[in-house]
Amino acid sequence: MRIRHVLRLGAVSATAAGLAVLAASPSYAHGYTTAPVSRAEYCAQGTVGDCGEIQYEPQSVEAPKGFPAAGPSDGHICAGDHADFAQLDDPRGGTGWPVNHVTGGQSYTFRWHLTAQHRTTKWEYFVTSDAYDPAKPLTRDMLEPQPFLTVDGGDAVPPADVSQTGTMPGGKSGRQLILAVWTIADTANAFYQCSDVDFG
Repeated sequence: MRIRHVLRLGAVSATAAGLAVLAASPSYAHGYTTAPVSRAEYCAQGTVGDCGEIQYEPQSVEAPKGFPAAGPSDGHICAGDHADFAQLDDPRGGTGWPVNHVTGGQSYTFRWHLTAQHRTTKWEYFVTSDAYDPAKPLTRDMLEPQPFLTVDGGDAVPPADVSQTGTMPGGKSGRQLILAVWTIADTANAFYQCSDVDFG
């Protein structure tokens, strides 16, 4: 945890220093989901191993915004098309990622931790459909076409810890995946987080 804390502080410091050279870094916002716990966060916690670089920077899964019309390519959604984070796309046999136990229709507080805040357009949460195969990397045709929860960012800078109350989708059972997308207001990018869930 100490290493991770230092890295977070380093990311913020590097961000502040990099404001003068934004051309080299198109977005200085970073964040990851802590509820439901994302694959990136499980890697950072050390709960799962063989995670590669993502264990040091769970906040960095950044890709073009506009999902599902744009954004990371199919099969590489959880890693945001970053080759260094490819472990996030690995389904690990369909049962290798820890799950968050949830219930369809329940009130749920979705949480993000932001290591660097940025003006926000919206937050969206997608869930997998009946076409989902947990043993295969995530593709768009495995997701319901519309998010089950959308939160307007109001073009405002959010706090470092964001909580959003919504309702888990009904009619789901067994192992599924929730894709959270944080869309930044004044860059071309968004942040993507995959969380494995079990609806029981």
